[in-house]
Amino acid sequence: MSMFCFQCEETARGTGCTVRGVCGKTAEVAALQDLLIYLLKGISVYGQAARSLGVEDSETGDFIPKALFTTITNVSFDTDSLYALSEEALRRRDALAARWAAAYQAEHGKAYQGALPDVATWAPADHSVDAWIGYGAMAGIMSDSELDEDRRSLRELLVIGLKGMAAYYEHASVLGRTDPEIVIFMQEALAAAAEADPDGDRLLDLVMRAGQMGVRTMALLDEANTMTYGHPEPTQVNLGVEDGPAILISGHDLLDLHELLEQTKGTGVKVYTHGEMLPANAYPTFKKYDNLVGNYGGSWWRQATEFESFGGAILMTTNCLVPPRDSYVDRLFTTGVVAWPGVVHIADREEGKPKDFGPVIARALECKSPEPLEEGSITIGFAHESVLGVAGKVIEAIQAGDIKRFVVMAGCDGRHTSRSYYTDVAEGLPEDSIILTAGCAKYRYNKLDLGDIGGIPRVLDAGQCNDSYSLVVIALKLAEALGIDDVNELPIEYDIAWYEQKAVIVLLALLSLGVKRIRLGPVLPAFVSPNVLKVLVEKFDLRPISTVEQDLASIVAGN
Repeated sequence: MSMFCFQCEETARGTGCTVRGVCGKTAEVAALQDLLIYLLKGISVYGQAARSLGVEDSETGDFIPKALFTTITNVSFDTDSLYALSEEALRRRDALAARWAAAYQAEHGKAYQGALPDVATWAPADHSVDAWIGYGAMAGIMSDSELDEDRRSLRELLVIGLKGMAAYYEHASVLGRTDPEIVIFMQEALAAAAEADPDGDRLLDLVMRAGQMGVRTMALLDEANTMTYGHPEPTQVNLGVEDGPAILISGHDLLDLHELLEQTKGTGVKVYTHGEMLPANAYPTFKKYDNLVGNYGGSWWRQATEFESFGGAILMTTNCLVPPRDSYVDRLFTTGVVAWPGVVHIADREEGKPKDFGPVIARALECKSPEPLEEGSITIGFAHESVLGVAGKVIEAIQAGDIKRFVVMAGCDGRHTSRSYYTDVAEGLPEDSIILTAGCAKYRYNKLDLGDIGGIPRVLDAGQCNDSYSLVVIALKLAEALGIDDVNELPIEYDIAWYEQKAVIVLLALLSLGVKRIRLGPVLPAFVSPNVLKVLVEKFDLRPISTVEQDLASIVAGN
């Protein structure tokens, strides 16, 4: 069967994956993801309509972010779990539809007689997995072939941004922080994306509002993380290994790490972070655990070789999973929204109880010690609280001319050799410049010896991709301290790398704050049509990266 997916930077030929995802997902997985989004649009149609009649269903609303999260690149590759989610979405849609219909009858004294979109009325004739995979064809991105390129582009930009927002919202929700207004916006946007003949101007407005809600969502997650685990502190993280059984934890979910650390206390099992879990080492709560001994490896796309050499048990908490090798698949565990067929999945928490990581610990005790990859340490923990704590020192360095330029190099890493651009830019920046980073893009330059400026490291790592919010806070506070009204007048340049949908909502968030002159790479998104790109260029001076030499010259000149 065929598929069409263009949501990530590595999409085939820069246009779209049509046979199998470059990420490794099959056409069957893609079909079920398309169908799930189709049903979430249906839920949203009824959610909007029901809310107008005073009917709320917060439980179903909160289902939307979790379900959307499963459709992000490198999250779920498992048809059974996606099928189960789709069946749940259908049940929730129909239950909400019944409540809306009853409320409408009570309000108007008659049943609703108007038209409803297909996403609200579709009913499967067959509830088998194979049948539902087949139904996915009606829900695909290109299923409405008559829709013009620009409106499809805006619609998909909106949906893809919502996926990134959903991921960050779900991270916050797990830690007990929620915001009904964010979920209400998701429903509004998904309902608009369900329209057969959507209005282009309204879609553009929703895209910009998605950016605003992206800022709100990242602020919510920042609050969730810092209220639960404290504000990150500048920290030296060990890159070497110790003898003894070990667990490598990757992904983004800090609560999973916390519960794992509690359950491995006294077992002799050591815990190492990987990928986007590296920033956890800077939180005060986690620094109290002697069994958290350091970070192993680097970016997500290196995990096949790094998981293989690790030798111990591996726990993948969220994205970014790549197809596992036979050499370690029996040591791999998934949990939360991430899933791979045949891999042991740690079940969700029962209310009031932690997850049971006993199977992961038992497997670790059977394994050999990790093989060393590197030695030394790396400095992290420069989120907004840490940087603002030395703001006076930073301001003095700016005023003295010791710091002439900040360069925000945040976002995602990826496999393409063209991403050496970011390493080369970092190495080529003048010694009076400081890199502000967040996300896995930092693995292209965070282990370079770039020195410091008056004791301020030239690479300030704010944390995970969601911690891009910290970079926004830092920029706004710097502007305030320097008496600058327009953030674009700051000596800050933006060189952003993207791969998946979390980076898209970060980009939209920056645009919603009026940030201009963002360079985006290594390539521009396939889901942005030439005309939509033209709007973004004219309004925000969004531009693709060029050569290292040209961009370095532009960065130094501030243009």
